[in-house]
Amino acid sequence: MTKGDTTAKVHLSEIASVTFCTTQVYVSAYLMSELAKAKIPVVFSDETYLPVAECLPIHGAYDSSRHVADQIAWTEPCKKRLWQKVVQDKIGLQAKVLELNGHSEDAQILRDYGASVRSGDPDNREAVAAARYFQSLFGAPFNRDLECPLNYSLDYGYTIVLSKVARELAARGYMTEIGIHHRSALNPWNLASDLMEPFRPYIDIVIVRTDMDKFDANTRRGLIDIMSDTVRYSDGNYKLGYVVSQYVEGCLAVLNKRLKPSDLKCYELI
Repeated sequence: MTKGDTTAKVHLSEIASVTFCTTQVYVSAYLMSELAKAKIPVVFSDETYLPVAECLPIHGAYDSSRHVADQIAWTEPCKKRLWQKVVQDKIGLQAKVLELNGHSEDAQILRDYGASVRSGDPDNREAVAAARYFQSLFGAPFNRDLECPLNYSLDYGYTIVLSKVARELAARGYMTEIGIHHRSALNPWNLASDLMEPFRPYIDIVIVRTDMDKFDANTRRGLIDIMSDTVRYSDGNYKLGYVVSQYVEGCLAVLNKRLKPSDLKCYELI
């Protein structure tokens, strides 16, 4: 990496992902090829610093064909049960975010929503909980459709998580296009969009705690390195990036009928 007369060198083994936060960057085809070989995702931002594109390697594992065949054979009941668990994990963490920020009454309401989620979430408890959650956390006038620095920060953080989840899926030989709940023909990250959901509340609480709602250079730098944060998981404290990897692995084990949804572990907020 060269900036002016200064050159910095970083070995690819030390890189988890690359995010270009400006359009004033020139990247060689050789570098992109080497990043792809190392299975390192690359995220590009537009002139407003918002992520607009991501590159992943075409082949993430030597036995990708077998995993894709397994993915196509996933049964609908199995996908619905996993989605139920994912939604329960997400709502439970949203409730904890509210509790930690002094919104105990709304936190209990969300816990009740989480307890009532059925297989496949046919009642769309996820959306109902999200609407109450954001208004409680950020104020009644706020909604996710507003064009404002806070939403830019949230979207930026969510994209970092999406990139990590997509990388974990690609590295294991699965197709990100085929989801268990997200099934948009225009979304190449349907499966990653599904499995990232419980990690959205972590982005939310980091932004609240560290005053990252201004969406400036400091915010972007802080969110880019989010996977290095330490969280409580299972029997100890681990890097968020490791926890994301383990959660994805657990979700795939559920879909391949090697793990019960109830045995899928998620992280804790403290």
